[in-house]
Amino acid sequence: MRIALLTCLLSVAIVSDAQTDTTKKNQNPSSVSDTPGLVGDTSSMLDDIDMDEGPDFEQNIFKGNRVINSNSTEMIGKKNLDFRICHRFGRVNEGTYTLFGLDVATQRISFTYGLTDLINLEIGRSSVGKVYDGTVKFKFMRQAKGDSKRPMSIVFLSNIAVQTLKVTGPTPYYFTHRLFYTHQLLLSRKFSKGFSLQLMPTLVHRNLIDSQKYKNDVFSIGIAGRNKITRKTAITYEYFYVLPGQIKETYYNSLSLGFDIETGGHVFQLHFTNSRSMNEKGYIAETDGNFLKGDIHFGFNISRVFYIGR
Repeated sequence: MRIALLTCLLSVAIVSDAQTDTTKKNQNPSSVSDTPGLVGDTSSMLDDIDMDEGPDFEQNIFKGNRVINSNSTEMIGKKNLDFRICHRFGRVNEGTYTLFGLDVATQRISFTYGLTDLINLEIGRSSVGKVYDGTVKFKFMRQAKGDSKRPMSIVFLSNIAVQTLKVTGPTPYYFTHRLFYTHQLLLSRKFSKGFSLQLMPTLVHRNLIDSQKYKNDVFSIGIAGRNKITRKTAITYEYFYVLPGQIKETYYNSLSLGFDIETGGHVFQLHFTNSRSMNEKGYIAETDGNFLKGDIHFGFNISRVFYIGR
């Protein structure tokens, strides 16, 4: 009897150890996480993950933490680092002299770190205006399937930026004049497997403006969408409407159309936009191109995620 009992206990211990080893082998640290406590594989679209416990959260409302210019409600997972390069060429309507804008280029480079699955920190640098910026992004609701208490994903972000472009002239120009701030609420919902939508009420504050006839505070409302084509491709779009009387008459609302391609651990985004700048103040409050008149820039974003924890 004792031998039989001992054999039974030994069998249970072996099975338990085998399950633990299998769990460890299935962990993949080099990946993006948008689910608190869950690390996902960047080489797939993550649409078919089964959650054993808790809410059944929606996966990939957008493919990355950026739609085109704007942020999305997607987050970089804890201890992951997203390295992103945004490249924007000149205007297409400049013709063959600049090879439809390809002779002219501007860039933005950024690093986004997942402090937790719900808090991201970002630093970036843009060549337009030689702007350095930092962003804090906090997610306090995540859409869950069939859960009326979690009908959407909600993210709040706050950004501070400084323009370091050299300024000459008799008018005093102080360091505080170089600063501007952005506060934004992102509300997104995945309506079906192939369609997602996001609203973006936004406030941009500029410490220095050209004239008192304009506003230091610029209020706008943005809308962005994603239509999935195949498992690894999608069409994206975004538009920011600025309330009248806040910015120069020569500035226009930002409109962008894009095409996302997932290539393993990379997300490659091609797009056309009338915004030359790639920071919030620039593309929301200072877009000087008219999309309908052909003032369109071709560009691309490429990102890679690295796991830097133990």
